[in-house]
Amino acid sequence: MSSVTDALQQIKLGVHELLIEDELRKKLETGRPLRIKAGFDPTAPDLHLGHTVLLNKMRHFQQLGHEVTFLIGDFTGMIGDPTGKNETRPALTQEQVKENAKSYQEQIYKILDPEKTVIRFNSEWMGKMSASDMIQLAAKHTVARMLERDDFHKRYTGGQPIAIHEFLYPLVQGYDSVALKSDVELGGTDQKFNLLVGRELQKQAGIEPQVVLMMPILEGLDGVQKMSKSLNNYIGIYEPAFDIFSKLMSISDDLMWRYIELLSFKSVSEIQQWKTDVENGKNPRDVKVEFAQEIVARFHNKAAAEQAYADFVARFKQNEIPDDMPEHTFTPEGGQLGIAQLLKEAGLVSSTSEAFRMIKQGAVKIDGEKISDKGLQLQAGTEHVYQVGKRKFAKVTLS
Repeated sequence: MSSVTDALQQIKLGVHELLIEDELRKKLETGRPLRIKAGFDPTAPDLHLGHTVLLNKMRHFQQLGHEVTFLIGDFTGMIGDPTGKNETRPALTQEQVKENAKSYQEQIYKILDPEKTVIRFNSEWMGKMSASDMIQLAAKHTVARMLERDDFHKRYTGGQPIAIHEFLYPLVQGYDSVALKSDVELGGTDQKFNLLVGRELQKQAGIEPQVVLMMPILEGLDGVQKMSKSLNNYIGIYEPAFDIFSKLMSISDDLMWRYIELLSFKSVSEIQQWKTDVENGKNPRDVKVEFAQEIVARFHNKAAAEQAYADFVARFKQNEIPDDMPEHTFTPEGGQLGIAQLLKEAGLVSSTSEAFRMIKQGAVKIDGEKISDKGLQLQAGTEHVYQVGKRKFAKVTLS
């Protein structure tokens, strides 16, 4: 890098919040490689695109010459991360944690440089702690401070139970920063409390506190809630090429820009050119195709990306989906709209009863696929082509 200022500007790209920027500048001015840490709990075996927002930034630090540690929270995984949860999260067994952690290691090198990545497990130090050590760690934070955390506060005031062990989670995550002597910890915006606990514990241990760098949370396919395996609104990086491609093509045009800004490796100028082209009349679908191919190529290869596009086009032609059709945008109350009501509002049926009848007859399709669930709820933030019979089509965006 030509200067610390240049490095700082690149690091800040896409970042939601940086605490504290002056501290990071001083660390960069030392000229030594910084120790960058990001923790991942192996709660399920597959990484998804939401995880890659952090991985992309870790890759960025690697390109700048810093030391990146991918920390697998095999110990914290047995506690269960309470972040954003309104109830106690089930803990994983040791066997589940080990299996999921192994899968993680196989996937991260789709993005990170294996020669520049250090993989650690927090059981390396937490597993050696005695009961006395854990009590001493618990003494470093008060219940009052814990209840300042938003999710704990809501559960406490709402009369919902909080298990004692859940208070240990932010303390253990914070202690990881002490054990690794991290200079910078990356996390999502929902991890702010935990990340700051790390700073506090480092100060108490006489270690220069880490800088906290928070990346935005990527919304799932519904465009509302964070991408999550448990909510089934995610795109796994190990999914088949066609599945990744078709899922990305299903997101709304508005959500497309959010995904592009957080996931694409295109330059700022290239992304701005895409936006300018759309403003000048280019079909957003064409941009979505380019972006979807970029993501598929990253996790598979270029040939797979081209084949996924060809298969996607072929499926539409096979189902005789026309290029031109009525387009509607609805804003459903509560963030979702029942399939029967959607078909009625889109003018594809005259009544909800007709919609139910057509679904029962197998005459209703979404993106060329027949549906049979009359109670299907479509989520806000999605865009699909709906078909009734052989000739009625409509593209509907739920905003």
